[in-house]
Amino acid sequence: MNLAEGVQVVSFGILAVMMLGAALGVVLFSNIVYSAFLLGGVFISMSGLYLLLNGDFVAAAQILIYVGAINVLILFAIMLVNKRQDFSPLPSAGLRKVVTGVVSIGLFGLLSTMVLATPWAYTTSPVAGESSIVLIGEHFFTDFLLPFELASILLLMAMVGAIILARREYLPDESDSSQLQQSILTLPERPRELVSTSSNAGTED
Repeated sequence: MNLAEGVQVVSFGILAVMMLGAALGVVLFSNIVYSAFLLGGVFISMSGLYLLLNGDFVAAAQILIYVGAINVLILFAIMLVNKRQDFSPLPSAGLRKVVTGVVSIGLFGLLSTMVLATPWAYTTSPVAGESSIVLIGEHFFTDFLLPFELASILLLMAMVGAIILARREYLPDESDSSQLQQSILTLPERPRELVSTSSNAGTED
């Protein structure tokens, strides 16, 4: 093992530990804002792994799209929709935790089986052909143009919906608006008790 391979192995270990730690933080943190920030850490660690695989364009797209757009959109949606509410325990919380644990273990077993069954070693030497950036651009604007545009429309709809949900509580009703206008145009009357006590005090003086 030469110096370059040693640096790659150490970098891979650091990025893998960062990604696993951030992913566990996303699931285990009770504060959803902290989970969203740690999700950005997961995306950044994945972009570092892409760099180790010589996928410079995929790494840059990972940072620009997922960290710069998706993660920021999630943070905006959380900060706009998140409301302070009293904690109320759910009646079926234990059953949900059990189901979540079973599903997570099943997904972990499926991914572990896929990783162990995949032949990761190169069987043939890589052939230098057309650039990956050109191929990705051709697929984006030919085969996957409709899903690409639908994803952008869905993200826009999610952002507009979050803004509407956040501003709904500030929209007054018709009765509230009339009462507010009346309270602004008229001065509050003094109670009669205070008026009588102040007049009696003036006569005594």
